[in-house]
Amino acid sequence: MDISALLTSAGINIAICAVLLSLYSILRKQPSNACVYFPRRLLSEPVKHNDPFCLERFVPSASWIMRAWQATDEEILAVGGVDAVVFMRIVVFSLRVFTIAALICIFLVLPMNYYGQNMQHKKFHAESLEIFTIGNVREGSKWLWTHCLALYVITGSACILLYFEYKSITKMRLAHITGSPPNPSHFTVLVRGIPWSPDHSYSTAVENFFSTFYPASYLSHQMVYRTGTVDKLMEDAERMYRMLKSIEPHCKEIPLPCCLCGGTTHSFKMLKNESESVKSKTSIDGLHPIHREKERPAAFVFFRTRYAAVIAAEVLQSHNPMLWVTQLAPEPHDVYWSNLSIPYKQVWLRKIATLLGSVVFMFLFLIPVTFVQGLTQLDQLSHTFPFLQGILKQKYMKQLVTGYLPSVILILFLYAVPPTMMLFSAMEGNVSRSERKKSACIKVLYFTIWNVFFVNVLSGSVISQLSVFSSVRDIPVELAKAVPTQATFFTTYVLSSGWASLSCEVMQPFPLFCNAFSKFILRVQEEPKNCALNFPHHTEIPRLLLFGLLGFTCSVLAPLILPFMLVYFFLAFLVYRNQILNVYVSKYESGGRFWPIVHNTTIFSLLLTQVIALGVFGMKKSPVASGFTIPLILLTLLFNEYCRHRFSPVFKSSPVQVLIEMDRQDEQWGRLEAIYDQLRTAYRQYPSVPQDFSVSGSTSHHVESSQDPESLKSGMIFVVLGGSFRQDQLVIGCT
Repeated sequence: MDISALLTSAGINIAICAVLLSLYSILRKQPSNACVYFPRRLLSEPVKHNDPFCLERFVPSASWIMRAWQATDEEILAVGGVDAVVFMRIVVFSLRVFTIAALICIFLVLPMNYYGQNMQHKKFHAESLEIFTIGNVREGSKWLWTHCLALYVITGSACILLYFEYKSITKMRLAHITGSPPNPSHFTVLVRGIPWSPDHSYSTAVENFFSTFYPASYLSHQMVYRTGTVDKLMEDAERMYRMLKSIEPHCKEIPLPCCLCGGTTHSFKMLKNESESVKSKTSIDGLHPIHREKERPAAFVFFRTRYAAVIAAEVLQSHNPMLWVTQLAPEPHDVYWSNLSIPYKQVWLRKIATLLGSVVFMFLFLIPVTFVQGLTQLDQLSHTFPFLQGILKQKYMKQLVTGYLPSVILILFLYAVPPTMMLFSAMEGNVSRSERKKSACIKVLYFTIWNVFFVNVLSGSVISQLSVFSSVRDIPVELAKAVPTQATFFTTYVLSSGWASLSCEVMQPFPLFCNAFSKFILRVQEEPKNCALNFPHHTEIPRLLLFGLLGFTCSVLAPLILPFMLVYFFLAFLVYRNQILNVYVSKYESGGRFWPIVHNTTIFSLLLTQVIALGVFGMKKSPVASGFTIPLILLTLLFNEYCRHRFSPVFKSSPVQVLIEMDRQDEQWGRLEAIYDQLRTAYRQYPSVPQDFSVSGSTSHHVESSQDPESLKSGMIFVVLGGSFRQDQLVIGCT
């Protein structure tokens, strides 16, 4: 690929970004799109529709960019919680480290690569991109020390920034634990693997066990019940009955004949006699689903102090490790109820099965990746498909096929990865939604690094890709040969998958389509109240970390990727801040537990960069550069080991010292009884329907439930009957 093909790809993506961002700045001003671009704010603020004929509504503006730029970390923390701040710290860290890398590599390494050999250079736009890589440096060159120096500067700056970020986020996590209101999960232990006995129920077994071994600290417990289809239908019937009962004063008779019997029809026919009512016939209020369900060998056990709960969660309860298995319970809204019914003895089998399924899916993905790499090799493509020779001789088609099409096709295939990995993570048996999302995040990360980086680097036939790893000693040499040649593909991948994906992220095309279909086809005029989504950490964090890996590995070998990388992270800074402030809702909190994944992946990226550089220096016969790279690898490993002992334990469990201090404060301030009352209703397996649920009036009630927030997929419309808004706060239109 030459510079002109790269510029063609950049021009296409710049045009796409400009059009989509301009269109977004117009669509966000339209009152009918408030539920698409301001769903988070709609949950807490009423919406005001401004003048529908204001011309400014149809003119692109950069007001959203200024709002995102001026937002502080305190605002992000208040709106999105610790996880949102941690995500933005990933973007800020990447911006800082790649700014340093770009400065030193563009002005020091790139000239050395360009003038690495005595040759006659072509015009700039006709130069091959390989001229700008380390592959253009001749063997035994005395200028390879510049590459080694750049490697030291990038590694040192990355480790220093990682240390301060890890330290800051650790303090933020501790502040989140101590500063937040009393959390029921701090007093609650999830118990699984309860032994079955024919003499008594699971509930009796739990009470007897903890009353005997934790008599001073045990408070109460709540069993987990199996949810069946019939119970879900009965629950829906209960909801519908109470909704119909609440709208009785608003029902009016419609004097139209019935199409079946010819009688008079009614919008709703409410039975006045209690004996004829739905309540008396179905006894819906007298039957609670919990009383009908069969107990499962799992329970939430409540303790009087946080310290007692931590001790009970950490110690081994029985001589059989598969019985009375305890762990700290997730937050009430974080509980993944359907997995609590899974017997604990099946969990390890499920994890093995999902691991095998993920590996098989990963290797099946070699087929589209190999096809994509074939598009970057025109000679091989023309030989395989002779009828394409005439088309590929055209200059524009050649630039399009080699510079833009491969990355676009790969991106389309990658869209199937996150839902698949989320399904695998749900099948594992995770008991919380945050753990399920964290597991999916790790799977997607491994998948993208393997398929986007390693498989593309070691491109060719599937057999040749597998044969590379037959000798471990050959891995650095093979990577050193392949990475500089594939740097051009990675550059176009950053353009296509990075810039364009951010534009699609801010546009929200699927929710926008569903909203337009609901408003203009179905003629639903009410604003949906439950259309806000949880932040997709399992898709966005792997994408950021993949681009970080590409930036580190190509920084010294092919520095031309760094300017495009900086543009991506700067655009990501604006887009994700805007989405956190306006679109996504934090329905549960992991307390920043995604950061260790970021730290470990960054360390892996640095080590991989150093190993590849070591192989390149060996191929270029530079013993000085090779000798100085080996200590750098050891220093990076020592730094990672220090961080693992210094910061990582805080993200695995809460410090007992902090919990005991919080217990003493609660006792001094007399808050224990209120906390105990909260525990009794915190972990409700079934959502409650308030008796005063109103479907008309100026204010609609927000119903808290423990239903799956992941079920609120993009574009799903939830209509609230008779809902209306005050017109005093959130203004959509000419502002």
